[in-house]
Order: sequence, then structure tokens, then C-alpha cells
Amino acid sequence: MTKKTFSPQSDKVGQMFDSISHKYDFLNHFLSMGIDKAWRKKLISELKKHNPAKVLDVATGTADLAIQLSRNSDCIIHGIDISEMMLEEGQKKITQQKLKNRIQLIQAAAEKIPFDANEYDAAMAAFGVRNFYHLLTGLLEMHRVLKPDGWIYILEFSKPKTFAVRQIYQFYFRFILPLAGGLISGNFEAYRYLPRTVNAFPDGQNFLKIMQDAGFTQTTEHSLSFGIATLYIGKKEAV
Repeated sequence: MTKKTFSPQSDKVGQMFDSISHKYDFLNHFLSMGIDKAWRKKLISELKKHNPAKVLDVATGTADLAIQLSRNSDCIIHGIDISEMMLEEGQKKITQQKLKNRIQLIQAAAEKIPFDANEYDAAMAAFGVRNFYHLLTGLLEMHRVLKPDGWIYILEFSKPKTFAVRQIYQFYFRFILPLAGGLISGNFEAYRYLPRTVNAFPDGQNFLKIMQDAGFTQTTEHSLSFGIATLYIGKKEAV
């Protein structure tokens, strides 16, 4: 895979994820106590309702979501990400699980998706949109490559609204997660970055408004695990 450069902001984020790619899957499951698998399962169950033949996975990382979808669907999946090392980890898993004929990974930024308009039946992203250097541009690109009547599914961390849950969540995200993630991965800054981006992300109705600004209709949100994560769904209407 040829090394690519993007915007200065994206390159910095890509380099950070490169540095933790070797421990990324383990830490995802360990730090979420395995709940992240159930969240992805929820996304897949919603996506399968429309039986897409071709799916784009944006910010695919190590291709966890793409691989999980391939176990539940016969669709073709293209995954894009800015991190070369994350994609290499994903490619290893795809090869080991003999999924190369179903999943293709490409190094690319969400803000400049290297595919034609109206190409995909569905687009999805799990815990990646908060890393877009320009959120609306990335969503506009996802809208562009979707076919008319195509659907978008976005899984992202959110901020719980219940006081007790929010207090526990904030303590865990501010103190436990950065320490554990930093010790295991060797990159403390990467796991301080996570709570910063979650706190800064415009979740809930604010994110639905940005989806609508990008052209999506029938936008809905599904709160998961007391609001720790949210699944957002929208549609590209036929003109």
C-alpha cells in the first residue's frame, strides 16, 4: 500500500492511529468490556433490513465492522481509512478469514472518497466520524456516493443524559480509559484524544441536524447502553 498524505489534521490523526494499530482491536473490546460488539450488531441488524448489495465502510480502521457485516450478509464491502497501519491490521484479518473476495480496503479520507457518485446501496461508519477533519464535508461525500434510496448508518459515542450514568461515564473516560489505554498501547496521548473528541462531538439532535444539512432525510437516532453510544440512520432520497 502506497503511503498517502492528506490534510495536516488528518495526517496527524492517521499517524496517531498508526501508532496504536497493533493493540487497537484488543483495547476496543477490553475497554468497552465487549459491549462494542453488541453496538456493531445493532447497526448491522438495521442495515440488513434494506438488503444492500454494495456497502461502503468509512473510517473502517481494522475492518471490524466490515468483517462482522460479512458474516451476516453476502454484500460486497469497500472500506476506507486514513491510517495505513490500521488498514494493514485489517487486511491481515481479512486474509486470515478468507474474505478478500468480499472486502476491499483502500487508504482514503472521508472528505475525498475515491468512488463515483451513486455507487453504494449503504454507507456505514463505527466510531470514526468524530475523527473527520471536516464533519459536514465527510457526510456530504457519503451522501454523494450513495445511490438514490440508499441508507447511511453511523455508530458513535455520545454523552449520557442521566446524571448518575453521566458521572460514572465521565470519570471512566477522563481517568480510567486514558491510563489503561496508554499503558497497554504505549501511547497515552492517543487515549487522552478519545475523551476529548467524544466531548467535542455534536451528538444527538445536533448531529441529526448536520446529517440533514448533508442532504439526508428520515434521520433517526437510537440510544444504546444508557446513551454511551448512539446509532444514527438517514436516507438519500431519490430525486
